[in-house]
Amino acid sequence: MNLQLSLKKKWFEMTKARIKPEDYREITPYWLKRLMFYSTDGYTLTNSEWEEACSDILSSSQSSSDYTEHLEYHLDNWYLKFKEFTINTMTLGYPSKTDSERILKLKHAGIEIREGNPEWGAEPGKLYFVIKHGKII
Repeated sequence: MNLQLSLKKKWFEMTKARIKPEDYREITPYWLKRLMFYSTDGYTLTNSEWEEACSDILSSSQSSSDYTEHLEYHLDNWYLKFKEFTINTMTLGYPSKTDSERILKLKHAGIEIREGNPEWGAEPGKLYFVIKHGKII
C-alpha cells in the first residue's frame, strides 16, 4: 500500500537529498484514521467508537508526564495497529502525476510514535507519528 504525503519545499528537498530520513505528522483523529486500523478480526469501530478512541488517545498523548507509556496503553487498549505501507510517496505540494521532479518514492521503513527532530520541523517535547523512509525507489 502506498502512503502519499505532501511536503513543503524545504522538507521535500531535505528528504530528496537524504538529509531528512523521516517525516512527522501530528497525532490527530485524521492521522489516526489514515495510519492505523482496528486490529480485531471482523469488527469495525463505529464512528462514535472511533471518536471515543481518538479522544482517549489524544488526551493520553497530551496530559501525562509519562505520555509515551499512556499513549501505548491506549493504542493497545483500542487494538489499534499501524497499516502496512510499502512505499512513501513524497510530493512537493500537489503536482500532476507526470511531474517527476516534484514526486519522490521511498521504501516505507515503518512508523513510530515519539518525539521528532526540531531541525526537521518537530516541536521539542511533542509526540508525533514518525514516518520513516528507506531507500529511494
